[in-house]
Amino acid sequence: MPLVDQATLVARLAPPFDPDLTKALVEQFISLERRFIQRDWEPAQLDGGQFCEVLARIIYHQDSGTLSPGKDFGDCMKYVEDEHCQNSHAINPRSDALHLCKVLRTTYKFRSQRGGVHISPLYKPNHMDSKVIMEMVRWCFADTLRIFWSGVDREQVAKAIRELLTFDVPCIGKFEEVIMVQRTDLSAEEEVLVLLHYAGEQGFTRGEVGKYAMVSAASVTTALQKLKSPEMRQVVELASKKFRLTDLGSKRIREKLPDKLLLT
Repeated sequence: MPLVDQATLVARLAPPFDPDLTKALVEQFISLERRFIQRDWEPAQLDGGQFCEVLARIIYHQDSGTLSPGKDFGDCMKYVEDEHCQNSHAINPRSDALHLCKVLRTTYKFRSQRGGVHISPLYKPNHMDSKVIMEMVRWCFADTLRIFWSGVDREQVAKAIRELLTFDVPCIGKFEEVIMVQRTDLSAEEEVLVLLHYAGEQGFTRGEVGKYAMVSAASVTTALQKLKSPEMRQVVELASKKFRLTDLGSKRIREKLPDKLLLT
């Protein structure tokens, strides 16, 4: 199983974060990532602002000691930036908070000025603009974890985020100890790929793949052999005898199979 799921991440961040704000932040992040992978460019430019607002309130809470779930984005930023040095600040070093504020302001302003707030007949959401916003959102989320998730270095943060996103596979259900791909239109190869995507960096053994895949044992064997062949290289077998996706496998999921991750 993946090491970090949504509930675990929220529990580890709250406290010090407010539970409701933390849940909203993680949900916004996952939603943006999921829709971006599905090549739906509009949410990044519409909902990216909501992510910024939630994170601004979290930063304000941590810096000021005052919880204000409805505080305006600009007011949160002004308190933390504190150009006239009038406020007390709990986030140390100050540069951490100021860097976050700069990127949040850029994200918030960019998506607004590019037409992400008001409907414009001259503007349509596009990949390039959405990608800019998504990269800034990813950086803000990762740096927030780095600053406030004590004892975790950058690589662990990056791994936690990867695990969090691979865990979010709507078509897979977990019923006590049973993991099931809840679609009936996948080929054996696709079903194996989706299961290994769900397994994340930890991977699954051959026995686990066979147990969870609703296809014949021979089909699982054939799929794994094909996917790890020199011609494809989308799956690798680790020294632990577990199988996991390679970067090529993850690329195929992102580019060719995003719709197959959904529950229909």
